Amino acid sequence: MIRDLVEKNRTYRRFYEDVKIEESTLKELVDLARLSSSGANLQPLKYIISSSEEKNKLIFPNLRWAGYLKDWDGPSEGERPAGYIIMLLDKDISKNPMWDHGIACQSILLGAAEKGLGGCMFGSVDRDALRSALNIPEKYEILLVIALGKTKEEVVLEDLSTSRDIKYWRDENQVHHVPKRRLEDMILDL
Repeated sequence: MIRDLVEKNRTYRRFYEDVKIEESTLKELVDLARLSSSGANLQPLKYIISSSEEKNKLIFPNLRWAGYLKDWDGPSEGERPAGYIIMLLDKDISKNPMWDHGIACQSILLGAAEKGLGGCMFGSVDRDALRSALNIPEKYEILLVIALGKTKEEVVLEDLSTSRDIKYWRDENQVHHVPKRRLEDMILDL
């Protein structure tokens, strides 16, 4: 069911790094994005995929992990992603990605969840350093990066407390808690 996939599709930040992701799996996930809707059917998104240790090591240091977890700099060796998909806007096709990258990300991450993988979308990226590390031509705008792997953490959804604090947090057992607004609070009766 789609609901099961949506609930399973959380933001994961720790992985079993030794569980490799095949390049063919990353291509299958990008193919889901390719088949997804595109504003004016322009299809301006392009992708760089990585499942090699060497390339992954060039990508990892350019990502900013978990802004709300101030005492955590990201996953340690052994818990890092096994693969990445870098989403680019081909500015020769369009200067505006419209909503395409959101739709494409959801398709990729739902596909990953179906395959027993998890991921994390990054908008907080050192784009200049990543561009330099991978020799990405200027005609491509780096929109975001998706980190992927076999998940090593438990993520729990819970109703947003009366404090209205939406910040995610980890408990003493390293379980990742994500407050979600209640359905009743999101539907307006106007």
